[in-house]
Amino acid sequence: MGSTKGYLEYVLEQLSGLEDVTHRAMMGEYIIYFKGKVIGGIYDDRFLVKPTASAKKLMPDAPLELPYEGAKKMLLVTKLDDREFLERLLNSMVEELPAPKKRK
Repeated sequence: MGSTKGYLEYVLEQLSGLEDVTHRAMMGEYIIYFKGKVIGGIYDDRFLVKPTASAKKLMPDAPLELPYEGAKKMLLVTKLDDREFLERLLNSMVEELPAPKKRK
């Protein structure tokens, strides 16, 4: 199905209080980066994040959903209207995520 540019813009606006949030289009969807690390993405107009320990703690009732067929399940972010929560979520997750792999 793919995600809409409008939904991407909405999520990025909600994350605008954070520095160093970037995105990259990939096959009709969008990968979201924070401080150079992949924190999740936008898939079929859903904001999904990697299920790190801190993300699970901050969103204990968040459903695990497949971003696309064959992928690992990710947590659905449902509190998109709460900018403070989103900032806390990304800041807590970034330390748990691996550094990006070097390209050859």
